[in-house]
Amino acid sequence: MKVVILAGGFGTRISEESIFRPKPMVEIGGMPILWHIMKTYSHYGFNDFIICAGYKQHVIKEWFADYFLHTSDVTFDFTEDDKVIVHNRHAEPWKVTVIDTGLNTMTGGRVKRIKKYVGDEPFMLTYGDGLCDIDINELVAFHKKHGKIATISAVTMEQRFGILGIDDENSIYSFREKAAYDAARINGGYMVMNPQVFDYIENDKTVLEEYTLSKLSSEGELKAYIHNGFWKPMDSKREHEALEAMWSTGNAPWKKWKD
Repeated sequence: MKVVILAGGFGTRISEESIFRPKPMVEIGGMPILWHIMKTYSHYGFNDFIICAGYKQHVIKEWFADYFLHTSDVTFDFTEDDKVIVHNRHAEPWKVTVIDTGLNTMTGGRVKRIKKYVGDEPFMLTYGDGLCDIDINELVAFHKKHGKIATISAVTMEQRFGILGIDDENSIYSFREKAAYDAARINGGYMVMNPQVFDYIENDKTVLEEYTLSKLSSEGELKAYIHNGFWKPMDSKREHEALEAMWSTGNAPWKKWKD
């Protein structure tokens, strides 16, 4: 089963980093968050990736073009016709297809553009900016069991602010700090789709979340896989710093693989 990763947006909410590179290429522990996401899938045996690129797509292509050099010991012998000798190659067994899906294409449109690379088979789909400790095998098994067109992973979004209780006269009758039970379930990515989903995407302007998933839901073709574990997006500098701190202290819940 192929893994499709949406990595073409402008990343405007973390512009401090995305002005130089696509948000999925922002690093955590010296490696792009895209790499971390792919390592999660690879841990469960899924190694065939399709990257839906757009904004600064050349950065993604160039990074993968040099990936084996990044992860191996190399000798550059300029005395022998610029010979390159790679020692102790450590690159993962990945097949990575990077597709330029357009600069201004919406999320649904990006998925539509990679249809020919997916083929007539189910595929996984996620965003290039969210980390999770989800069990991918359980997710796929859940999808296959219910038989609907699509599955999304329902995760809990942290509540960032305190809660006010306000009555009809605008008087505050309670004030308390945020708590875990204040958070709502949202789509955290890590989705599984049957090929029929392409029939629910019209063109480049189709927004996956607003149109495709909404239509699937109205027709009873969308199921939620409830994930109660770790999930965190990287939408801001604050979140980036939090993820970096988790990694640097050896407390990264999404890291299931061994070095």
